[in-house]
Amino acid sequence: MAMNLMDLICLAAACIWTVILLLPWRPWATAEFLDPAPDSGGSDLSDITVLIPARNEAHLIQATLMGLKAQGRGLKIVLVDDCSVDDTAGAAAACGGEDLTVVSGEPAPSGWSGKLWALEQGLGHVSTGLILLLDADIELRPGLVRTLRTKMHEEGLHLVSLMAALRMVSFWERLLMPAFIYFFKMLYPFRLSNSTSPLIAAAAGGCILVETEVLREIGGFSAIRGELIDDCALARLAKSSGRRTWIGLSHSARSLRSYEDFRPIWNMVARTAFHQLRYSTLLLLLCTVMMLILFLIPVAGIFFSSTLSKILSATALCAMILTYLPTLRFYGLSWTWATSLTAAGMLYLAMTWTSAVRYWQGRGSEWKGRAYATGKKGGDTGI
Repeated sequence: MAMNLMDLICLAAACIWTVILLLPWRPWATAEFLDPAPDSGGSDLSDITVLIPARNEAHLIQATLMGLKAQGRGLKIVLVDDCSVDDTAGAAAACGGEDLTVVSGEPAPSGWSGKLWALEQGLGHVSTGLILLLDADIELRPGLVRTLRTKMHEEGLHLVSLMAALRMVSFWERLLMPAFIYFFKMLYPFRLSNSTSPLIAAAAGGCILVETEVLREIGGFSAIRGELIDDCALARLAKSSGRRTWIGLSHSARSLRSYEDFRPIWNMVARTAFHQLRYSTLLLLLCTVMMLILFLIPVAGIFFSSTLSKILSATALCAMILTYLPTLRFYGLSWTWATSLTAAGMLYLAMTWTSAVRYWQGRGSEWKGRAYATGKKGGDTGI
């Protein structure tokens, strides 16, 4: 019996998901992770400076700094107050400690993103051989900084980064946050990113340990000053200069940021999604077709009249769920959330279209009270 168009679409979905499931580099797996041993605290960390860009983080910064204090002796901290309108600097200073330096940041020049300009200002205060780039909302469990350094030294790495464990408490967090990490790993397979190949590179900007010499040799933050996806740009520059990078998951770098409804998540993704597609309408259309085939057809096809479509769709759906289960298990979520991946995929597709529409309208994107330009570099306007 000849296959009709819907049968062919369902076949495509089943084939693609089967291939993804069987790929030798297993982009959906969670094998790449790093957590400290129970007795790994109390080390001498005087060769490391933690560099934190902070904008309007008065409600979170003390928890972040207290987590750093528990890491070991001699750890230096440089916090750049990125033109906050709250009392971020005061909250940080209240934590005290002679190893903490609070820098009052200047407004970002044209062509710079706010975060990277803050890091550039802080870089001048660093004299240690290693720099830990840490977001202001990331809390580290004791021993993690030492473990990162050990990983770097033992494996001859020059840049090590961790995908922080995002908060997964509210409904929207459980629906969208594990899917966010899952999609990131699909775009940047960790095993390939951690290889010596310069063709793919990834880093997670919330927690990056990098050699100071390497950072300065590749041009510092000026080399990526207008990048919206600055972490992957940094990893790409490091790998292209012959350095080795590594990225993994962790339970011990924990984001304190809460998302009680979908709007902040929507804006976070819409800020960079079309940039990820290089502002290409063609790539957007191809992405849309692919997302519909991969995430909508496996569910919709079960209700098609054709028996073959039902079988192929069920095959695709099973393979899709199997690829999502490792992420859910890693973060301690019920397997039943795997049935929500289609909904999450369609929402992320809608966020990508929102990103494109904003770009076409010349609106750019907004984040933490700043408007970002619509050019390909996405420089921060400083607004």
